[in-house]
Amino acid sequence: MEDNFQVCFTPSGRQFKGEFGDTLLQVAQDAGVAIRSLCGGYGQCHQCWIEVSEGDHSKFGVKCEPDNVSALTRLEKQLINDNPNYKGKRLACQSCIQGDLVIDVPEESQEHKAYISKKNKAQNYSIASSINLIDCSLEKATLDKNPSASENLIAQLAKKGINANIDFTLLRELQPLIHETKGNLTVAVRDNNQIVAAYPQGKHQVLGAAIDIGSTTLALYIYDLNDGKLVYESSAMNPQIRFGEDLMSRVSYVMMNKGGDEKLTIAVRTKITEMLHEACENLEVDWNKLLEVVLVGNPIMHHIFFGISPVELGQAPFTLSIRGWLDVDAKDLDFDLYPKTRLSFLPLIAGHVGADTAAAYLSQMDIMKSETALLVDIGTNAEIMLSKNGKVYATSSPTGPAFEGAEISSGVRATYGAIERVRIDKETLKVRFKVIGCDAWSDEPDFELVQMKAVGICGSGIIEAIVAFAEAGIIDQSGLFVESKAPELFSKKGNTTRFLLVDQGDKSIYIEQVDIRSIQLAKAALSAGVSILMDYLDCTEFDKVLLAGAFGAHLDPRYVALLDIIPTSTEEKIISVGNAAGVGASAALLDINKRKTIIDAVDEVVKIETATESKFQEYFVDAMKFSVSPVKEQKINKVRRRRRVS
Repeated sequence: MEDNFQVCFTPSGRQFKGEFGDTLLQVAQDAGVAIRSLCGGYGQCHQCWIEVSEGDHSKFGVKCEPDNVSALTRLEKQLINDNPNYKGKRLACQSCIQGDLVIDVPEESQEHKAYISKKNKAQNYSIASSINLIDCSLEKATLDKNPSASENLIAQLAKKGINANIDFTLLRELQPLIHETKGNLTVAVRDNNQIVAAYPQGKHQVLGAAIDIGSTTLALYIYDLNDGKLVYESSAMNPQIRFGEDLMSRVSYVMMNKGGDEKLTIAVRTKITEMLHEACENLEVDWNKLLEVVLVGNPIMHHIFFGISPVELGQAPFTLSIRGWLDVDAKDLDFDLYPKTRLSFLPLIAGHVGADTAAAYLSQMDIMKSETALLVDIGTNAEIMLSKNGKVYATSSPTGPAFEGAEISSGVRATYGAIERVRIDKETLKVRFKVIGCDAWSDEPDFELVQMKAVGICGSGIIEAIVAFAEAGIIDQSGLFVESKAPELFSKKGNTTRFLLVDQGDKSIYIEQVDIRSIQLAKAALSAGVSILMDYLDCTEFDKVLLAGAFGAHLDPRYVALLDIIPTSTEEKIISVGNAAGVGASAALLDINKRKTIIDAVDEVVKIETATESKFQEYFVDAMKFSVSPVKEQKINKVRRRRRVS
């Protein structure tokens, strides 16, 4: 029996060889075909529907027989039974190769282009670069006095008060450069003790990069190291998403797939390299002018970047392989960059509080040292820091992916066409909304002109929708739908009650009862984590609540306050600080002194583990309530079954 089979994907046209028994999702990932898979291929999200195109396909030279794919699984049969629209489709994660195949990936299963917004606001960074450019004129060699090229260069720097060594990497190019320039060089010296690059004498622009490795998004900021000017920025989807939407899914992928950790590492390093190459090309700068890269990310992103297994971070006690500041040359990680480009990663705070949080803390340190301030980065794992009277405590809460649109029946990431704003009239219950990619609201003429259709609802949209439900009395304080409010807007999907948010025929957007529950669990976990830190610091209120991250930047403070995500907080105290992790990384890149600042500061942070806190469950239950709803908890009449006595 042949072990390898041809799998062809439409509409992309990509082809790949898969082994007998591989899932179609695995082959798609290896082929670079972007199929939605929020759970990482474990049959939980039901997003990866595809169609097997049977018959002869002359275009690909493939004959696709029905038996070339494994039979329907029990899960698929159940889903098709519940929703006949899935008939004739397969879940890519449940379907295994048994022969040559042609697979169609329908639009709703394709990863849509993400709307990525991680732009850094203008900052006044202090400048104290680790790289200094120094002009040197070497002594002319003679037969009587003929030092080596490296000795000559080091001696000239010593005359300027700089005791530096030269890296082996430079030796091969040094003599040709000296010959070309007649010994007139400009050298780049790192940390006043290491020669890392040499150029013809003149004015040169040397660059540094700050990179935020988010679980969803990679954000890149390029600076001129001479004056600190931002000269380029870009962002992209983290390619690891195809191996799992959230962090734990990726850890599971590593645990369940041999070589999975290497695939994740290669994916993120390759993308970062592409982004840096593109930046240099756009700026028309040679690679040997990009000398410093400072990175931040959560602990799992950190370990995967360095090729360290993240498995220990997926299970208690969440032990880090390394916690401190880390410097590595590009050549030591096999990056296709200038060999002496230094890659530096900010320190991690704890197993689930990473370098991104440390960087955000660095960016907000003045506020947090002087006020009672709460810093929160809301994601699949919310990182929380609270400062009071100079003391700083940190924790994390497992909020899950609901805030980012996952685990929501009509949920999507922040893609073009995703609902990001929702308003509901309290009297008429008329719904107005805005989608990403269109400035107009749904009831405005411009919205009709661009013919926008909602593809789903993202995190900020679901939060606003649920707060609007509560204010209008569509849900009660316990989160249950009040179906008597507008019976015509409610329907059933199996045993689940759902509310019609946007009527688009067979593409309509509904909010289901289970969606309310997902947001309840997420907000309660975050609120409980905050309450735990408040206890430790004897804090009853905040001067400021700082929302960090791309998601936090899109949240309306009013809706955050009304959802009771942050205990005791009011709208006027909630401030979005944007991509604070990117700002902190940039600060550490441009000012060498900031590195010592954050290294020392992280050592003083007290980490609290919510999983071991006795009051966590109590706070969690209390935070489930939607207090803004005017409808008290409804009484549900449950039919009690009597035991028959024989």
